[in-house]
Amino acid sequence: MKRGKKYVEAAKLVDRATLYDKEEAIALVKKASVAKFDETVEVHIRTGCDGRHADQQVRGAVVLPHGTGKTVRVLVFAKGAKADEAKAAGAEFVGAEELIPKIQNEGWLDFDVVVATPDMMGVVGRLGRILGPKGLMPNPKAGTVTMDVTKAVNDIKAGKIEYRLDKTNIIHVPVGKVSFTEEKLGDNFQTLMDAIIKAKPSTLKGQYIRSVTLSSTMGPGVKLNVMKLMN
Repeated sequence: MKRGKKYVEAAKLVDRATLYDKEEAIALVKKASVAKFDETVEVHIRTGCDGRHADQQVRGAVVLPHGTGKTVRVLVFAKGAKADEAKAAGAEFVGAEELIPKIQNEGWLDFDVVVATPDMMGVVGRLGRILGPKGLMPNPKAGTVTMDVTKAVNDIKAGKIEYRLDKTNIIHVPVGKVSFTEEKLGDNFQTLMDAIIKAKPSTLKGQYIRSVTLSSTMGPGVKLNVMKLMN
């Protein structure tokens, strides 16, 4: 893969053989960000889990103290008083069955997170094939299937993010923007790591977290010292 000149220059800042401390890694990621837009800072965590086994799944959600820096559009499936609650909490889109054809037939996907009350999951289930592959399916573990729609919407707007294993047992999560201060990125990163360390499956044998890499959207990856993160 051919890389642009800016990327090559930025990559020179990072010593690939070094495992960096959290603070050094964050400073490097900020320094190595060369895009003209405010890049997202992402964490990639390679685990020793085998997601094919239900008891080794790692999935959950955590509210980042300083948010993600991204405006999140929320769709809530609810009826009656719960629909009114969702609107009052600031959800961009609220509805029920009438939204199904819009998503199924018109390909409408102008939202980032989907929340549903438990009684609406039968309806939302019909969208599984569309929402599932996009990671948009509401899930009780992530707090997106709930009767407390006010809390769900508020948390998401405050910077709640979901984490889960992908097919290669890696977790990819945003922890803010390059424009954030190092302190804010550090707080967000630590909050995420604490949640993921706590979510370690009890049945897992061997090393849980194998590697942690920080990068900006277009920048080079910076590897962290896992041993120091686990202490």
